[in-house]
Amino acid sequence: MGPEAIAWLVLGTITVIAGIRARRSRRALRIGRLALGALFVLGGALVNAWYLVSGTDYGGFADMSYLAFVRDTWASVVAPRQEVWIGLLIAFEAIAGALVWSGGRRASLGMAAIMAFHVLLLPFGWFFYAWSVPMLLGVGLLLQAHRRELASSDPPLRSADTGTDEHLVGTSP
Repeated sequence: MGPEAIAWLVLGTITVIAGIRARRSRRALRIGRLALGALFVLGGALVNAWYLVSGTDYGGFADMSYLAFVRDTWASVVAPRQEVWIGLLIAFEAIAGALVWSGGRRASLGMAAIMAFHVLLLPFGWFFYAWSVPMLLGVGLLLQAHRRELASSDPPLRSADTGTDEHLVGTSP
């Protein structure tokens, strides 16, 4: 097991545990967001960039898929142009991780994108279920806690009609 695999395992485990604890702990939410952002920026974008420039061949990535469509599409579309497709993956991972780190509503968008990413990994083989299902749980719980925190910390809006302060959450027009 290489250092990148250890980093993935450690950051993924921290993300899942923090996600489970984030409902009751703002600290766990912060730690989970930091770990998830690091997983995607450092363990995803940076590692894949290194693999790409060092000549790693991504051609066999889909070989374990249980769907012929996934194997065939990967072999005919992605593998021959891996610099382009893996380059797009690197950009996605960097942006998603940076969004998670940035906080606010952008972090929600980053977490939702990361959840979609993990769903899209599932057809690549049964092995990915062992990784993606816990990550979906952890990121989903982080997202839920993050949205709850956003809702509770929305600044009051000044109502032009009444001159009173109103919160966005739970108000009616």
